[in-house]
Amino acid sequence: MLGENDFSRLELSLPAARRNYRYFRGLLRPSTKLLVLVKANAYGHGAVEFASMMQAEGADYLAVAMPLEGVELRRAGVSIPVLVLTAGTDFFPEIIDYKLEPGIPNLYTLGALCEELDSRGIKDFPIHIKLDTGMHRLGFVPEELPALKEFLKTHPQVKVRSIYSHLAVAEDPGQDEFTLGQIHLFEQGARDLTGSLGYKPMWHVLNSAGIERFPQYQHDMVRLGIGIYGISALPGVQLSAVASLKVKVLQIKSLKEGTIGYGRHGKVSPEGTRIATIPVGYADGINRHLGCGHASFSVNGHRAPTIGNICMDMCMLDVTGIPCEAGDTVTVFGNDPTVSELADILGTIPYEILTSVPRRIERIIIRK
Repeated sequence: MLGENDFSRLELSLPAARRNYRYFRGLLRPSTKLLVLVKANAYGHGAVEFASMMQAEGADYLAVAMPLEGVELRRAGVSIPVLVLTAGTDFFPEIIDYKLEPGIPNLYTLGALCEELDSRGIKDFPIHIKLDTGMHRLGFVPEELPALKEFLKTHPQVKVRSIYSHLAVAEDPGQDEFTLGQIHLFEQGARDLTGSLGYKPMWHVLNSAGIERFPQYQHDMVRLGIGIYGISALPGVQLSAVASLKVKVLQIKSLKEGTIGYGRHGKVSPEGTRIATIPVGYADGINRHLGCGHASFSVNGHRAPTIGNICMDMCMLDVTGIPCEAGDTVTVFGNDPTVSELADILGTIPYEILTSVPRRIERIIIRK
């Protein structure tokens, strides 16, 4: 017997992802490597599914936030290099065993890693040095580079695969002076560190917005995050929505009086109201602030506003005048409405909407 959420699915369009990938690839020199971010369950899209798609498409690197995200990819058969952006110090055995490549933001982390590597007799283990150029979250500040250079000279357990930093406001033309300052500070630090190594690691500083707006600073590699999932930093650029959250109508009721949902905030109109109940709620990433008519979803090509409060596992739509029946498909977000539209309603960013879709929603790859 089917449960309520067997009706729900997040469709991942391989053709859409491929179009977005090729758009960004087209902004780069042929020699520039492309890293795709698949952290946070691939921004809610499904890490294993999306990483496999990107590996097949030709991505040079993947990146995750946490070590266990990388372990999941390796266990699923993903074989291309994986950068762990927030390596910490608790999972070095897993990082080593699964051939992951840790980002190193400070000497404490680097020292702990070298101790683990030394105990195993490992040398030249690939690491990625993070520079703090103004985000002030993680990374080496310029004053710490002399100590870092001395440490690396005396610890053959590691080899620097890349030097990188992260831009804070690359999408905002009004703050380009700050962004260019970050880039120049990065180049100074990367040049200084590279000069002491005796070999040339990769440099990378551009995120999705940076790729579009500052391609002249692409260096050896770029990091493609939200852009691959369909969000552009440039006005007028229409990328393809990769994810579409679709559900099926569980039940339809025609009401002549009464109230709808928790708190009785949904009101039946004097002329009568027809409601459709669908099997997603705030536990599925449908923010409660989208209820009570603040958002509308697509039902058979028609927009149906929410009515009443969003429940944990369900919500209701006002389908008065819309031809539909139980079993029909409702698009919560995709091409219509877009995830950006829902983000605007909530006063947030598309990232939050996408990463809020939990793993209990099945991911299905659409290949054609």
